[in-house]
Amino acid sequence: MEERKFRKSSFSAHGIWGANCVEVSREEDIAVRDSKDPSGGALSFTRDEWDAFVKGVKAGEFDV
Repeated sequence: MEERKFRKSSFSAHGIWGANCVEVSREEDIAVRDSKDPSGGALSFTRDEWDAFVKGVKAGEFDV
């Protein structure tokens, strides 16, 4: 089985989020993992679930 390819955000290298980043893999489904612990597992989402999440983020649904 081929290993998933994860991509780290371009915001990871600089700024206030430098130490608190996730990596995302967009293959047959969406997987998200902690960039500091890549062997610690990943959360998986369908594309529809991920798209709904991103839409909610852009709409400010998760702002506190």
